[in-house]
Amino acid sequence: MLARLRSSTLLRVLLALVALGFLAYGVARTWDETSKALSAMSPASVLAALAAVLAGQLCMVLAWRRILAGLGSPLPLRMAGRIMFVGQLGKYIPGTVWAYAAMMELGRSQGSPPTRTFATISLGLLVNLGVALGLAAATAQQAFAGAWYLLLLIPLIIVCLHPRVLTWGLNLALRLARREPLESVLPGRALLVAVAWTALGWACWGLHIWLLGGSGYPVSTGAFAFAWASGLLVFFIPSGVGVREGALVVVLGPLIGAPVALAVGIVSRLVFTLSELLMAGLFFLLGRQSSSSAAVYEAQNGSGSTALTPERNRSGSPGS
Repeated sequence: MLARLRSSTLLRVLLALVALGFLAYGVARTWDETSKALSAMSPASVLAALAAVLAGQLCMVLAWRRILAGLGSPLPLRMAGRIMFVGQLGKYIPGTVWAYAAMMELGRSQGSPPTRTFATISLGLLVNLGVALGLAAATAQQAFAGAWYLLLLIPLIIVCLHPRVLTWGLNLALRLARREPLESVLPGRALLVAVAWTALGWACWGLHIWLLGGSGYPVSTGAFAFAWASGLLVFFIPSGVGVREGALVVVLGPLIGAPVALAVGIVSRLVFTLSELLMAGLFFLLGRQSSSSAAVYEAQNGSGSTALTPERNRSGSPGS
């Protein structure tokens, strides 16, 4: 079944439409209460929520950039942001392969070999998932009442984040994809810094749910972390649409009412989409402005050993 999901774009689109259908049904069934909850949200709270999400997005790209630098491709923030946010727009196309492909190609244009960018994307998702599940387990234990098995992922992710285990797993994936292995192991310090930035990003993302009407800041953070992780794990539905909102209702519904929780989920989705478009547009413009003054060469044979990045001079040695 999973093989068919990966190979069939039509099937993934149909599943996404089914998820949207359930979401629309939930809105229609409680329209009076949901519309009241939506109208009760002030523009100021929505704008504050957008600011919190944007702050969280900035923390996430700083974590992503630290992983990329730890693997051997130190890039300016404007270039790392362009790779991450512009490339991530591909996730709205059914199948995660499009986002991966776009980010790897953007990384190549900045001197980061595809294998290194692939490893950074995969590790960034793993760190994000681990932090999200850890926060949810610490602040919203009720979320796991019907999904206790997700708790088993936390110790598994911790083990997988050990540098040696991590490098072995990534090289195995690269070998299966017929790619060159990684040239170096991600330093433990780089991983810890990335985890710290990710946790700070989640603190901002939890704040946006509370601002939209969630029940207390800790519970709001845990509820959204659980909802986000649920949407990520249902990978065959583009961007987890419908799944994230449904999981948010499951956790927050008993506390603030299902219609209010559904309204929070809907506005949260809109705020996140707007934030991703804003960040993609911002870093696209910043990247274009810098590309004219920074000479960048593609790596030979995908190794990246001779890549010329803004941190290297033309001889390939660190710039002064």
